[in-house]
Amino acid sequence: MRTLGTDAERDEAAALIQDRQRWLTMRGLPIPARADIPALFRDPQAKPAGLFEAGQLLACLIPQCAPDLGWGDGPCLFLSCVHTLPDRPDDTAQLITLWASDFAARLNLPLVRVEALARRPLDVDPIASFLRRLTDMGWDVQGSGTGQHKERVARLELIAERRPGLGPLIGCRVREPQSAADSRSTA
Repeated sequence: MRTLGTDAERDEAAALIQDRQRWLTMRGLPIPARADIPALFRDPQAKPAGLFEAGQLLACLIPQCAPDLGWGDGPCLFLSCVHTLPDRPDDTAQLITLWASDFAARLNLPLVRVEALARRPLDVDPIASFLRRLTDMGWDVQGSGTGQHKERVARLELIAERRPGLGPLIGCRVREPQSAADSRSTA
């Protein structure tokens, strides 16, 4: 996992997002209404990060230190705009989960939070099966509401936990994230 530090890496992330959105559209699944997400990943000020395996970008996201999201109590590591390579197994989400829990703990943040687009009730597929997979990985569903990008989302929390043995599985070269308020001013 590393900060996307070059234009080429950020362009690769933007292409991954576009591929993911196309994949979701072809399956009749919801995509974010915010059209400029690929452009956000091209902006070096956003400090996007990517999960790589053997040189291939598997996922990208924007980690932020968030003192207050308007839901949940206390500060957290907020994973904004998470996108994974289409047609990948759940192990990508599992790796992100393990990394995020460890990274938040190393930043002395008690929790990781993320929002998942949820246009339907949380107990109806396709979001229901997705949320079950995430809860199996340790995430807690905190209900639904309006997300950071003004869309209906499922809200999820994960307890931060240092994982000293994680280094051989997932190397981490992600810069300490800025606060969510700081990054919103650059978006």
